[in-house]
Amino acid sequence: MNHNNTALKPSRLWRVKRHWSLVLMLLVLPFAVAMAEPNKNSTTDHSTFKQLQGPFKSAEEVTKVCLTCHTEAAKQLMDTRHWTWEYKNPKDGKTIGKRTMLNGFCIGDKSNQGFCNACHIGYGWKDDTFDFKAQEKVDCLVCHNKGGYVKPLGNAGYPRMEREESPAGSGKFLEPVDLAKVAQTIGKTSTKTCGTCHYNGGGGDGVKHGDLDSSLNKAPKDLDVHMAAKDVGGQGFTCATCHKSEGHKIAGSRISMTASDPHGAMIRGAAMGTRNPATCQSCHGDKPHKQGLLRVNLLNAHTDKLACQSCHIPAFARGGVGTKMEWDWSKAGENTGYGQQVTRKDAHGHVVYDGRKGSFVYGENVTPEYLWFNGETSWLTQDDKIDPSKTVAINTYYGDPNDGKSRIWPIKRFKGKQPYDTEYNILLVPHTAVKDDTAFWYNFDWQKSLTTGAQATGKPYSGKYGFVNTEMLWPITHMVAPKEKAVSCVQCHSNANGKSDTANHGDNPEVRGRLANITKGVYMPGRAQDHLSVLEILGWLGVLGAIAFVIVHTIGRVMTRKTHQKSSD
Repeated sequence: MNHNNTALKPSRLWRVKRHWSLVLMLLVLPFAVAMAEPNKNSTTDHSTFKQLQGPFKSAEEVTKVCLTCHTEAAKQLMDTRHWTWEYKNPKDGKTIGKRTMLNGFCIGDKSNQGFCNACHIGYGWKDDTFDFKAQEKVDCLVCHNKGGYVKPLGNAGYPRMEREESPAGSGKFLEPVDLAKVAQTIGKTSTKTCGTCHYNGGGGDGVKHGDLDSSLNKAPKDLDVHMAAKDVGGQGFTCATCHKSEGHKIAGSRISMTASDPHGAMIRGAAMGTRNPATCQSCHGDKPHKQGLLRVNLLNAHTDKLACQSCHIPAFARGGVGTKMEWDWSKAGENTGYGQQVTRKDAHGHVVYDGRKGSFVYGENVTPEYLWFNGETSWLTQDDKIDPSKTVAINTYYGDPNDGKSRIWPIKRFKGKQPYDTEYNILLVPHTAVKDDTAFWYNFDWQKSLTTGAQATGKPYSGKYGFVNTEMLWPITHMVAPKEKAVSCVQCHSNANGKSDTANHGDNPEVRGRLANITKGVYMPGRAQDHLSVLEILGWLGVLGAIAFVIVHTIGRVMTRKTHQKSSD
């Protein structure tokens, strides 16, 4: 273990600020265009509203103006997971969400709220004193802005309100947001506004999900047939096209998924009710294939076993943005001796080592793994004991081929190595990002970091720590390829084991034997493990018997015909 107590030097501070300045610049890039003109398709021109002319001294003042017209918006939002970051799991009754869930990436936000909560849809959540009932704390702009708005990391969800020199002493300045201009050009949500947070989970573009990254903002048709613009042959979808909302409650979530939806297409505009409008079947129905009588029947017969995504998303991280496949926190701490972290990149430009975070493995064009999944999940929290002698499952997907509701789903399997208490056998949440003398990013001292993290989470800490192997499963549901590039029959109906591509994180996109690990619930012709000599012998005997019958029947007909001809003569 590395217990480096090197104090934070001015040069180190400058490098840290420069690093995060670059991160913020990357987050702003999707919006680094001139402020949008009023939406000509909208029935309202917000730039004509006197109340929105400003100037505004605080972000909360903007929200108060919004609520004078949209009187119920904040109340609705406060009853959603986007606001509470909580969800009661029907599988085990646990309250899960970002407040309690752990992950293998940044591990947990409880001790880093002032930093991580830039992605909360509110203002000022830096600790447990945050008032979740204060309507003016709702951030309307983060979802409805059309550009020029960003919530910096480390600012507890507030936009920048003052001019800031960054890095200090550099002569370079970051300008404050013009709240009046942003408020006057608001509109519907967009792929960019959703992606500001959902693309950048885990500390960077594409890090977590594998199928969500900034390449979808201007997706070519080959990347995603739905999200590609119409002028390049796509459907021009935004996130909200599938993720419908009622009262600000948005359909579709990885912690409460619909694994199978054996129904016809929904009527557009109908109330959601208990059905999830974000499923493939809600638009396409459960028997979506239409062309070619024989082929249609064969393909549609697969829908009671396979999720649509298993065939129509041949690989993830296909847009040129890598996704993290592995993260080893145990290797963090390497520095120059002056408080400056060491960083290294691979040949593709991916950062594969960061002294503040550890080592990483990235993947692009990654073939998914596959498993039976019925929509039920469970999630590890700090209340759960672990067995450090085994790989710890951060989350579990349940499914059985015989339960009538499971389908074979594609997933990203992420491998981590993260701190745990060697005496209490629980995973630990380190204090890393909020700048103080116990944050790991600023002193490389695990003991201080874990002690502060335990205090923030209210969990016991023995003072003894180690690192344990973990894994997480992430569903693959985006980056739908054109039908011509769907997984071919031979990639599943094959004797190959399908391991070479996954092991190399996408080096071999044409994979044979994708479903080699699915050993129960399906009989797959052409697959070695489904090879039954007796059955094949009987099959061939049936074929030969049929051929023999046809030959004998033909000969008999010919001979009978000749006999009839002679009789006639």
